[in-house]
Parts: sequence; C-alpha cells; structure tokens
Amino acid sequence: MKKSIIFSLALVIISVASVNAQGFQLGIKGGVNATQIDGRSFEQGYRYGYALGGFAEINFTKHFGIQPEVLWNEYQTRTATSIGGAYDGLSNNSDINLNYLTIPILLAFKPAKFLTIHLGPQFGYLINESQTLITNGKDAFKKGDFSMVGGAQLNLAWFKFGARYFIGLNNLDDVGQMDNWKNKGVQVYVGIRII
Repeated sequence: MKKSIIFSLALVIISVASVNAQGFQLGIKGGVNATQIDGRSFEQGYRYGYALGGFAEINFTKHFGIQPEVLWNEYQTRTATSIGGAYDGLSNNSDINLNYLTIPILLAFKPAKFLTIHLGPQFGYLINESQTLITNGKDAFKKGDFSMVGGAQLNLAWFKFGARYFIGLNNLDDVGQMDNWKNKGVQVYVGIRII
C-alpha cells in the first residue's frame, strides 16, 4: 500500500512538473556509496557499495526546480561482536548487503549554471537482505527507509558530477526495540544527460 502511494505521488509530481516546467532533462547516473548503519549491533565505520539509476531535471525557473530520481543502491555493513548476545539467531561479525530501490525527490537550487545544490527527502524500499541475515535473522530489517538528502552537483555540458550525504530518520530494526538502526552515508556519482 505504502509503495503504491509513494510511486503514484512521484508520478503525479513528475507529470505535472514536466508539463509546466521551463526545462526538462533525463539522464542516467552511477556511483559509489560509503554507508554505515548506526546502532550498537553494527561495527562503526563506512563500507562501500554502489548506486545505479536514472534522474530527471525539471526546472521551474532559471534557479529553481526539482530532481526526482530512481536508484538501485547497495548498502553494506558488518554486525558487531555483541549482536549475538542481543538478538537470538544473528551471527557476530557477519557481512550484510542491503539492496534498496530509492526515490529521492530533491529541491534543486542553481546559484550558477554549472552548480546545483540539492536538498530533500528520499524514500527507500528494501528489495533483498543479505542471504546470511535472512537465514539467521529472519527479516531483521524493516522494508521502508526514509532519509533526508543534501549535496551539490557540477553541471558540465552533458555530464554531471556530484556528492551527497544522506541520513536515515526511521528505525530499521524489525527484530525488537533493543537498538535503534539508522542508515547514513555519502554518495559520489557521475551522470550523463541523455535528453
């Protein structure tokens, strides 16, 4: 239900905005994620994954617009040595890969033609958990993730180079109330405009 509402809302925003926009562009992008999950159950420190997807730029004026995206993100982490004592069935020092389909809907502010500042929400849906965690932990993570995103992007002709920081706002722990798990990380990316 929540997925269909988020998807419908995103489609309506993109459709209405593209009709009224002063400029509309589409592109593809890919990059590297450095992420961690905050909480006593996980080792602190960033681990690397990837991001792939597409974006649209919808400009309302010369300086303002929105940039909705659809991305496949891989987040990686490792359980701490204390997780086995806190949660039955979860293994100590296990690598975890989380694959999310994320939809950031970012306000785009362009103080100059070559620079865009982004800020906005990101909705994420967990596609699959690490196979080890499914076997041992049985759906330890909630399916939905809500984050705030901020960053900057350089616009050089058809190419986009950017970096952003995101921080999760909701607890991902679906096992119990013993810990508070939240995603956070940095993404560095390269994009190319195709339309």
